[in-house]
Amino acid sequence: MDTLGVVAIIGSPNVGKSTIFNRIVGRRHSIVDDEPGVTRDRLYETATWLGKDFRVIDTGGIEIADRPFQEQIRMQAEIAIEEADVIVFVVDAKRGISNDDRLVSKLLHKANKPVVLAVNKIDNTEMMFETATFYALGLGEPIAVSGEHGIGIGDILDRIIKLLPEKEETKYEDTITFSIIGRPNVGKSSLVNALLKKERVIVSNIVGTTRDSVDTPFVRDGQSYVAIDTAGLKKRGKIYEGVDKYSSLRALASIDRSEVVVFVIDADTGIIEQDKHVVGYAVEKKKAIIIVVNKWDLVKKEQNTQAEFEKKIRKEFQFLEYAPIIFVSALTHSKVDKIFDAILAVHKAYDIHLPTSVLNDVIQDAQTMNEAPDFNGGRLRIYFANQANSCPPTFVLFVNKPKYAHFSYLRYLENRLRSAFNLDGTPIEIVLRERV
Repeated sequence: MDTLGVVAIIGSPNVGKSTIFNRIVGRRHSIVDDEPGVTRDRLYETATWLGKDFRVIDTGGIEIADRPFQEQIRMQAEIAIEEADVIVFVVDAKRGISNDDRLVSKLLHKANKPVVLAVNKIDNTEMMFETATFYALGLGEPIAVSGEHGIGIGDILDRIIKLLPEKEETKYEDTITFSIIGRPNVGKSSLVNALLKKERVIVSNIVGTTRDSVDTPFVRDGQSYVAIDTAGLKKRGKIYEGVDKYSSLRALASIDRSEVVVFVIDADTGIIEQDKHVVGYAVEKKKAIIIVVNKWDLVKKEQNTQAEFEKKIRKEFQFLEYAPIIFVSALTHSKVDKIFDAILAVHKAYDIHLPTSVLNDVIQDAQTMNEAPDFNGGRLRIYFANQANSCPPTFVLFVNKPKYAHFSYLRYLENRLRSAFNLDGTPIEIVLRERV
């Protein structure tokens, strides 16, 4: 199985990076505006060309001028360059080579990575000759493009595919693969060590100690596991994790490879907005999830302290209501072994295969106990249910009209399925199909 290559789109402000990003990923993901500096954080998406998938990073514009957030924007762009396998350097044909372009060019020469030089805003044939000017940057043959009109995007993609390295991903058979994710400095590496009961990874209180994802295969009570310790970002100077949507691209790749995601929250610091960003990707990828509250030993205990903290988690992470919560201390190893019990349980739910007859009994009982409400001019009737897939469990319901399904009734059916089959920790997919 190939792992995803990474492509970063780099350039000075207002050259059309986000427009080209949207063209490459095939949808309007980045905010596009004529005002320079609209894109500040790195944005990530997956693109496909000629049957090959790769990640694309959109970055803020790098410039010499001392504008608000410029230091952060430049740091984010430098991180993107470091993470990328191929860099698309976007320049503006109408503006010519600017001092900002020269600054970016120096960064790219220093990075010594493959570069695709995209000369944007070539909106008519008379402007084609403008591309030759950009040979002076010393970054290879320029490609004439118009992000606005979609001209030349295929040429950029062809060049990207040629330059992306082949990567092979290690496969693990009959093994539960789980990743440890969380914002920087919540104790991910310490937790891995506590789980393995040995110093497999370096532990430090410096944010971003883990540079790469580290796979650790091991066996416990006859069950094979692979623990993936995901990377945070360590960069010279100041770290701007507070504005990142995700901690790093390596963490995303680790989540992709996992069946179970152990999402770590710092009990001492409490819940912050970035926690939602960190776990958001795992939710999007429909992975089984366990919430682990680490550093519980540092919290002053009073009556109902744990119950109150759990209530706060449920309020802040309503989209994770199915995920079990475990309170641990990686430092003292308190209740760390409970994580294994949870991993086994949620993995079993994630990979469950239900008999069709039993599934239909549950769905029919649910309808008998609580009929669907009138919605969109009719009432939903479910005639037959079938499990189409696992990891996550995916159920197809054959109905009279899918448009009659109110979201609250689908939530009710999901809760009935969870109650009947103990599906804690795993997302559930319900697909409606009209019976013909």
